[in-house]
Amino acid sequence: MQHQYVDRETGTIHTERLYGDWLLNVLYAGAWERMPTLYRLLTSARTSRLLGFANYDFLLGAKLLGNKRFLRACRINLEECLERPELLDTARKVFERKIRYWKCRPLPDDRRLVVSPADARMLVGSFHETSSLFLKEKFFDYEELLDCNKQIWVNAFADGDFAIFRLTLDKYHYNHTPVAGIVSDFYEIPGRYHSCNPGLVVTTVTPYSKNKRVVTIIDTDVPGGSQVGLVAMVEVVALMIGDIVQCYSEERYDTPHPVSRGMFLQKGFPKSLYRPGSSTTVLIFQSGRVQFADDLVRNMHRPGVQSRFSWGFGRPLVETQVTVRSGIATAVPQRALARFKQVYTGIATATPRRLAARLWQGGGVSYDK
Repeated sequence: MQHQYVDRETGTIHTERLYGDWLLNVLYAGAWERMPTLYRLLTSARTSRLLGFANYDFLLGAKLLGNKRFLRACRINLEECLERPELLDTARKVFERKIRYWKCRPLPDDRRLVVSPADARMLVGSFHETSSLFLKEKFFDYEELLDCNKQIWVNAFADGDFAIFRLTLDKYHYNHTPVAGIVSDFYEIPGRYHSCNPGLVVTTVTPYSKNKRVVTIIDTDVPGGSQVGLVAMVEVVALMIGDIVQCYSEERYDTPHPVSRGMFLQKGFPKSLYRPGSSTTVLIFQSGRVQFADDLVRNMHRPGVQSRFSWGFGRPLVETQVTVRSGIATAVPQRALARFKQVYTGIATATPRRLAARLWQGGGVSYDK
């Protein structure tokens, strides 16, 4: 089955070329049941690094695996790149390319606008059962994604909303900050290196909460922040993604430094780099704090589009291709948020999870270092 998506800029439908699709299906088909040792080896860090080297660094491997044909088929716009095209002489250099984002990916002026962290194909959803965007554990286990041991954040984002950004092999692989605010927490969760191929996501594994990932909790309800509450930015590795390099820089790419607790992050700047291959970024928002752009929601239900997500989950789920630093959601006005809070039952009857979520809304976060 083919997999299609909607291009946000043009509104046209495109068919994605799923590289290595047949091979991944063969390798994953029942391997975790029939050959658990092979399955663990396939999704290990060592195998991921080896495949990454063969595809992106080893010249003979590039010839054998057809990377030159792949790069031609990707139609990457090299004119956006900082480096001259002749210097991008390996697949790794192409995938880790830097672009003139300040020119080709302009940042909207609206301070309370949430922007896309990446050039990616995007879906939105909600954890709240009454929401029209409700998707119960379709792509990941919610508590597992944030780490079951981090109950402070599991509770804070209960009944919230989320957005999934799937970076395909041809994409610019820097993540940018989607909001402005202070880093309340930053931690890494160990895991596997599953492929994030759409077919495997819906039929075999829930890779976003199984794979190795880095979680950044950003408090935006601070002076100079985006005023959208707490935001969890989850950066997920995939097959052949051996590392996520934290390299936040407010001077284009020139002053990279690691992300740490207590830092103030400005919106729209480079934050991290996937090395290299396909990968996924997930944003989680607190309940009632943001409203997704109408066109992104509308495209998810667009008829006449063949999506493996729609087929696998039994409901329309069509991705939209978005560009980094483009607007994807707006802050819910405080007056509307106050009315939203009144809908909840009183403290005496609230469940612990929803009570915790309510207590987190509308204010800054204090934490112990």
